[in-house]
Formats: sequence, C-alpha cells, structure tokens
Amino acid sequence: MKSSLVRRGGLLAAVVASVVLAGAAPASAAPGDGSAYGVHVDVTLLGQPAVKAGPLAAANTAGPTSSSLAKVNLPGILTTGVINTEAKRDDDSGAVTAKASTADVGLPVLKALGNVGVKAVEAVCTATQEGVKGSTTLVGADLGSVGAVDANPAPNTQVKVGLAGVTIATVILNEQIKNKDGSLTVNALHLKLLGGVVGGLGSGDVIVSSATCGPAAPPMPLASGAGLWIGLGLLGAVAVPVGTRIYRRRSAQA
Repeated sequence: MKSSLVRRGGLLAAVVASVVLAGAAPASAAPGDGSAYGVHVDVTLLGQPAVKAGPLAAANTAGPTSSSLAKVNLPGILTTGVINTEAKRDDDSGAVTAKASTADVGLPVLKALGNVGVKAVEAVCTATQEGVKGSTTLVGADLGSVGAVDANPAPNTQVKVGLAGVTIATVILNEQIKNKDGSLTVNALHLKLLGGVVGGLGSGDVIVSSATCGPAAPPMPLASGAGLWIGLGLLGAVAVPVGTRIYRRRSAQA
C-alpha cells in the first residue's frame, strides 16, 4: 500500500512540476533577432540594364554574426572601401545589437553634383528591455554642390538633389523604419533615384550601411538558472501538502 502511495505521490509531483514550470516559461522562447549589411543596390540607369547587388557583407544573429568585404565597385553607381558588419544578442539579457560600417563611399551616380562621397558611414541599432533605438554616424560626408551634412543627422533627414530646377533624387540620412514586428531598421544612407531625365539618371535605390534589431527577447527564462530554484520551491510548496493529505486519507481508510 505504501509503495503504491509513493508511486502516486511521485506521479503527482511530476504533474505539478510540469504545470508550475510550464506556467513559468516566457511567452516566446526565441531571443530577439538582428541583422546588418553594408550595401544593397537596385538601380536602373537610363538606357542601361538594371543593376542589382546585395545585401553585401550580411550578418545575422542566427549566423554568421559578423561579416566583412574588402570593397564594392559598381561602375557609374557606387564604390566603397572596407565593409564590416555584426549582429549579436545576449541570451541572458535578451539585448540585441546590430551594426554596419562602410568606408570610402563614392556615389558616381551623382557626378553631376561634383565629387560626392563619405569617408565612413555607420548604422547602429540596439534593442534592450527599455526599448529599441538607432543612430547614424557620417565621417567626412560631402554631397557636392548640395554641401556638407551633419556627422550625426537626425532621424529621417532628407536632402533633395536637383538639377535645372528638377528634383532628380532624394538622399535620406539616418533613415529609421519602425517595422510591424516591433523591430527597427536603420539605413545610414539611402539614395532614391526618382527617374528624372536631367543628368542622365534613372530610378531605384542605393542603401549604404543598414542595421535592424529588436525587439529584445525576454530575459533569462524562469525555468532555467536562478529561475529553476524558484520553480522547484513552488513545486515543493504545492506537492508536499497535497501528497500528505492523500497519504493521511489512505491511512484512515485502511
């Protein structure tokens, strides 16, 4: 009789444990995601075939978490030096960091404006339990006749590029896009060609240094690490009194 009660008590404990620990698990066990890349181009110049490239030097929290590329040369559109990217997460805190840095950026597609380029273009996105935020840093940025730009432009700063009174392109600096899943995309430099005939341009997009992150994952799950001991404590608080009552009831019936 006692062995039967012990087996039943063990079964009860297992059931209670599964209920307690399952209830302690977070709503989503997957940590937050992040990604980054150096260059993405989708452009059709007037009278020429479409040019598509990238994302180049892509990194992702699922791997590879870092990437690099020595240079990019898309004649008549874009040139760059070294690209470095990374996307990493902290499984304990749930924090995500994504970063893309591109050196020696040249935009020959805007040659009508003069010597357009940036010595370094960096996008950073971070997601923590407090929220998601992003930033852009430009070093030595010069848009030719349009002039110099701030090293840390405000989110979604737009510069209209025009020739002969016609807007032929828009340069968006520190473009920040809030995605439906709660993540944030930061494009340090986004050139949008508007299809104007003046200047021999075409249509399409050139993105340099992009980082996406968040939202942050939940912190360490209750059912692991320190949370495991809390779960076991709750198990003992529930299972022991219940098992004792069953044993006493069986003893009284015997």
